[in-house]
Amino acid sequence: MKPTIDDIKHLYKPKVRPIEWRNDGRLILLDQSKLPFETAYVTLSSPEATADAIHSMKVRGAPAIGITAAYGMVLALFNSSPSSLEESIQALRRAKTVLDAARPTAINLAWATRRMLDKATKHVNEGTAKTPAQLRELLIEEANTIFDEEYEAEIAMGLHGLEKINEGDTVLTQCNAGGLATGTGLGTATAPVKIAHALGIKVSMIAPETRPWLQGARLTVYELIMEGIPTTLITDTAVGLVMYKGMVNSVMVGADRILRDGHVFNKIGTMKEAIIAHEFGIPFYALAPSSTFDMKSKVDEVVIEERDPDEVRKIRGVPITVEGVPVYNPVFDPTPPKYVTGIITEKGIIYPPFSRNIPRVIGE
Repeated sequence: MKPTIDDIKHLYKPKVRPIEWRNDGRLILLDQSKLPFETAYVTLSSPEATADAIHSMKVRGAPAIGITAAYGMVLALFNSSPSSLEESIQALRRAKTVLDAARPTAINLAWATRRMLDKATKHVNEGTAKTPAQLRELLIEEANTIFDEEYEAEIAMGLHGLEKINEGDTVLTQCNAGGLATGTGLGTATAPVKIAHALGIKVSMIAPETRPWLQGARLTVYELIMEGIPTTLITDTAVGLVMYKGMVNSVMVGADRILRDGHVFNKIGTMKEAIIAHEFGIPFYALAPSSTFDMKSKVDEVVIEERDPDEVRKIRGVPITVEGVPVYNPVFDPTPPKYVTGIITEKGIIYPPFSRNIPRVIGE
């Protein structure tokens, strides 16, 4: 009998808690930029501080960014102490502008801030919030709902992805699409593996290091080892060899944005994995909640974030190349739909043709 979401909630308990909200107006984040060598937390009390934490990658991963941004919107009502509902809406609009600029490629960020602003406007227009304090409490509830929806969506994705895992499988991933990236402790790409492990199914993962921020080495390995899941770390340049040698049964990655035609925007290096997997007949799956889908943009309209060249010239502050050498440092790449076996969402697994099936499953 297939386990249910409630079954998994009772069976699986996350080992890490990346995001915690305090009702006195504080947002506590596990500082992922310092893992795995130091477990440190940052306390945020304003939208500006939240945007900085997102931009500086103290929190990263599309779903975690969305949850953090939702609470960042709430902080606008603590930080500015508005005296009227009109001032509250103005503060929320300013917060949305600040937060949206922090990481432009992650669709969940703008989705979350828009949802919070729309919810606030609705409460004001319908009279369900009569004071700034009431509006603030209602928005805390909404941000908590976004967190809960994400966690249940990840469990649902994990259960759908479980159908693609057999006893003894090894799954290759990219970057960190685990519980640190989603803010819940479970994850998207790691959800099928973590649930399989919790159910007693023998499964392991291979994690590429993921230059230049080394999210695979620092974060994915960290949280999988914490869960007791057998994990092998490889260099980014070894992904082709491990697939060639038959060491990989499937590839499961997260996504920062998925277009209606099936283009998957994810951490740089994902496209390479997909192309190589396709060449060797290895299934390639992207796992993401419905909030990650962008049903309007075309592939050439999506802004791919580029970061500081010194992130490539140095590793954790130590120079590794000629000073001042020109650097191209994009954060994401678009995987063309022809290399994607399926997209695993909380609503089910979407197969090609994506242009027809994504709108059918996700909606317009």
